[in-house]
Amino acid sequence: MSRSRRYCTAGAGLCTVLAPVFAQADFIKDSKGSLEARNFYFSRDFRQSHAPQSQAREWAQGFILRLESGFTEGSVGFGIDALGELGVKLDSSRDRRGTGLLPFGASQEPVDDFSELGLTAKARISKTTLKLGTLQPALPVAAINDVRLLPSTYSGGLLTSQDIDGLTLNVGRLDKQNLRDSSSNDEMSYAGVESSHLDLAGGTYSLTPRLAVSYYYAQMQDIYRQHYAGLVHDLPLGDGVNLRSDLRWFDTHESGQDALRSASRVDGGKIDNRFFNGMLTLGVGAHKFGLGYQNLSGDGDFAYPGLDPYSVNLVTVNVFTKAETDAWQARYDYNFAGFGLPGLSFMTRYVNGRNIETASVSGGKEWERDTDIAYVVQTGPLKNFSVRLRNATFRSSGGLTTDIDENRLILGYTVALW
Repeated sequence: MSRSRRYCTAGAGLCTVLAPVFAQADFIKDSKGSLEARNFYFSRDFRQSHAPQSQAREWAQGFILRLESGFTEGSVGFGIDALGELGVKLDSSRDRRGTGLLPFGASQEPVDDFSELGLTAKARISKTTLKLGTLQPALPVAAINDVRLLPSTYSGGLLTSQDIDGLTLNVGRLDKQNLRDSSSNDEMSYAGVESSHLDLAGGTYSLTPRLAVSYYYAQMQDIYRQHYAGLVHDLPLGDGVNLRSDLRWFDTHESGQDALRSASRVDGGKIDNRFFNGMLTLGVGAHKFGLGYQNLSGDGDFAYPGLDPYSVNLVTVNVFTKAETDAWQARYDYNFAGFGLPGLSFMTRYVNGRNIETASVSGGKEWERDTDIAYVVQTGPLKNFSVRLRNATFRSSGGLTTDIDENRLILGYTVALW
């Protein structure tokens, strides 16, 4: 029996066992379920002649099942959520693997399928909810990656409170991570160094309906500790015209320097840096014009869990978080609803990074150009079916030698089960 079939059998057995409990509980009326199908073709061309692999090219089909219960009645309500993920290889080989769609073992041969079953217990008092188990946070100091076949997950506990009007508080501990192309829950880690857990606390407060400020503290045990402050402000400038300011600042220091320095990163693995990044976006009707900037100063690369830093320069290929990176971004978005074609959208952006420091390079340069065009069916039997085409070009110089041309085609369809 294949691994995917074993997971499906186990999931069906779990539903059978829990069905009588659910049938007797009031939380069934507030439950919801969805099934997302995601077909993903990924082609990356490594243009430098000395690259050990000339191309990474894979095609795969993903399924994401989300089941969320409501809460039982009473002063303390209880519930349970389930997340099932299945990825199936459609085309790949050991000489074209490594796109992030499919895992591969020591043989370098991509697996035929991989899967994950995650359960989350939850309890609620008033507007405060505690979740234990599989988590998918979207926080400045810890976020999942959802730009490949299957989204990543964490395991741990997260307490979220909205009992104070305008204020959302989060306190949690993450102790395992499951990356986007994995079936296993692995130790938290950064730069190849494992950690027992990451603790986080903080929140966002809306000072006005158009102005929100955030603060978070995070510490990855024995690796780093981090402060974050952020601001988002919307300024109406006229009919259909709005200016959004999104400003983000991190202060990160090492914690457990001996362990991290074994990773042989910049300055012997030291982390002691300040990272400012922000974006100004002017919306004019169906148009959006964005200008972004970042400054990463101090020692070492910017540290974060998983694969996605909370940065405006987290783009299609690169993250622009190497030590000392200064970068700017120009971006343009257009919503074709303004042209009478609702559901069709376009985005293009250019990011340029300079002054990059690595263990072997001083003053390196990187740039990336991205173009996305997407369409979501608005009506009819295929309503919500989506098609997205992504093209990216990445180049580096000054001693950095990665050059990439990339195309992605993503077909998606989500069905509400009830």
